[in-house]
Order: sequence, then C-alpha cells, then structure tokens
Amino acid sequence: MLIFFLVAPYHNLQFSAPPDMTNWIDTHCHLDASDFGADAPEVATRARAAGVMHCVLPAVCVNNFEAVRLLAHQSGYSYALGIHPVSVPQAQDSDLKALDRELNLRQSDPRLVAVGEIGLDFFLPELVQPAMRERQTFFYREQLKLAKTHGLPVILHVRQSADVIAKHLRDIAPSGDWTGIAHAFNGSFQQAEVLVKLGLKLGFGGAVTYDNARQLQRLAAQLPLSALVMETDSPDIPPHWLYTTAADRARGVAQGRNQPAELPRIAQHVANLRGMPVDELAQATTANALQALPRLKALLTC
Repeated sequence: MLIFFLVAPYHNLQFSAPPDMTNWIDTHCHLDASDFGADAPEVATRARAAGVMHCVLPAVCVNNFEAVRLLAHQSGYSYALGIHPVSVPQAQDSDLKALDRELNLRQSDPRLVAVGEIGLDFFLPELVQPAMRERQTFFYREQLKLAKTHGLPVILHVRQSADVIAKHLRDIAPSGDWTGIAHAFNGSFQQAEVLVKLGLKLGFGGAVTYDNARQLQRLAAQLPLSALVMETDSPDIPPHWLYTTAADRARGVAQGRNQPAELPRIAQHVANLRGMPVDELAQATTANALQALPRLKALLTC
C-alpha cells in the first residue's frame, strides 16, 4: 500500500483469546493503510476475537515508519521498517540513511522485529524498465546490508523475482545465515527450496484460496510444514470470498475488505489442502513465525 493514515493514539489494547480458540500470527498486515484509517482499533479487536493473537506491520516507505511503530505499540503488535520496491521510484538515496538512523534509534524497541518490507518487483510495468530494475536492486541490496548490520531478519517482497532475490541474499551473506519471510510467495518448488535453504519461511495468504491458483495450492500442500507461515497482507490480496471483479465493481458491487480476522478461514483452506487439523497448522505456523522473527517470542510470552 502507498497511501497511509497516521492514527491518533488510542488505549493500548490487551486481548486474550478464549482458551479453546486456535491462535494465529498474521505475519504481514498493513494496518496503517488508509483502507483502515480510524477503524484500526476495531480491526485489531475483530482479529483478536477471531483468534489472531498477533500481527506484524511492515513499513513501505520512510513516511510511514512512525505510523507502523505507533500502531504496533498501541495495539500490542510488532513492526518492521523498510522501503518497498513499489516505493523506490519516489525514494531518495537519503531514505536509506533515514532507515539506518531509525533502526539505530529503535534498536532497543522489542516491537521492532525485522527490516521490511523490502525486495524486488519485476511484475509492475513501471518497475521492470532497466533503469528501475537497477534502482530496485540498489535499494534491496543496501537494505539487506542494513539488516545484517542491525542483526534483524528480513521481510521480503518477491514478485517474479525469486531467483534474483536469492542471488543477492547469497551475495550479501555467502554462508546463507538469513532469517525472515518471503512474503506472499508464488514461485516454483525449486525457488522455494532455495529460499528455505537460505533460512527463510514462506508466507501464504488469500491468494491460495482461489480455484485457479493450482501451483500455489500445490506449494501449500507439499512444501515441508516447517517452511510455512500465514499472512493476510491486508488490505491487499483478499481471499476469494471477498473478491469482486472489475465488472461487478463497475455495477456498484463493493469488494469486501481484507483484514487480519480473515486469517483463520484462509488457514483452514491451507489445512484442507494439507489434509491436517487446523489447530496443528496453527501450532506449526506460529512456531515457524517465531523462528523467522525471533523477537516475537518475548512479545508473545510476556
């Protein structure tokens, strides 16, 4: 998302799910997006009521660093700081210095859990021209270096770019000792195996619920359970039950708003694909999220 809403402070929310409720971590949610606005506290409340005990809020540009930080603290969530590839055309080299300064400033903040959302987008037409590919790559590599400097995991945007993403991970850290998440992963089995071997978990969300998402469903069904984490990317990538076509929208049919409370239903779809109980999927993907983002453990056990 590129339009953001800085909410006024509200009371620090404390939630606990009923003891018989399956608990989930939404590892990727843009709660600061304008789609939520002043409704952000209610979105968090609905998420908790649905069994989503925690959300990770990644930044996408320097202008929303403070928004995600405040929301994380106000809601009891966590956040990541980074410059998204879609933000690169508007970004300045000085933004990398601003990110470095912010990471230094927040180094003792337990709710800062990663550098992200960073990565490469080789799908959008405005980002695939040679000059912009080079610019994206520069920002991606510099932010990987910052993650290593500050000892933080990465949350990666990987859109038609998995091979190049992996190449630069290997270049920056030849030993392959990365932690983090390849968000909204939609590559091949071979690409998945490479990223997992480098130390990353793979994020699955609403896209897996569509009937025509055959390759993605095969990945969700057949990859090792230890590789998977769950996400919504809300308000983006709505599950199929919220989606309306452009023609429907032209006729005035509203598209449903994706939000963290949708995660359990998305996860049930993944559990069905894998032929496993949904509570076992919750337990496994929560453990995987704690491995990918180690600072979460202290937040969820305090």
